[in-house]
Amino acid sequence: MKHQHEALAGFPVVTTFPVLWGDQDPFGHVNNLVYLRWCESVRVEYLERVGMWVPLPPQGVGPILASIHCDYKLPLNYPDTVHVGARVTRIGNSSVRMEHLIVSHKRDELAAAVDSTLVMLDYASGRSSPVSVEIRAKIAEIEGHEFAASAPGPHAK
Repeated sequence: MKHQHEALAGFPVVTTFPVLWGDQDPFGHVNNLVYLRWCESVRVEYLERVGMWVPLPPQGVGPILASIHCDYKLPLNYPDTVHVGARVTRIGNSSVRMEHLIVSHKRDELAAAVDSTLVMLDYASGRSSPVSVEIRAKIAEIEGHEFAASAPGPHAK
């Protein structure tokens, strides 16, 4: 059974990763980029589950990372395991905002809080594209609730 920290209770996708010896930097803690790599992996899993992931190389309409912000709360060290959650917190006209939490299993504490914004991109034209009704419905299904209609976000064109 997976360890479920109470902070991850509202996250429909949670993935567990081992902290590897090689994840540490010369300062003796997990390098900041590793936190973002964990979030990327769970974000891709989420996108695959809701049908937003596109085959590579990308064609048609699919998500592209527009921004990411990480608040590091706790330095991590080997050995440990982390549990990383992903959930959608907002759906705009052409954007989707996701929240990720990283929890240390060994310390049973929040290690980082990450927000990312994805924009639906028409890869042929290079322009943003609306989030489809089908994708909105799949996100609502996995999240267990509907999302209020919102005005176009800052990345919409």
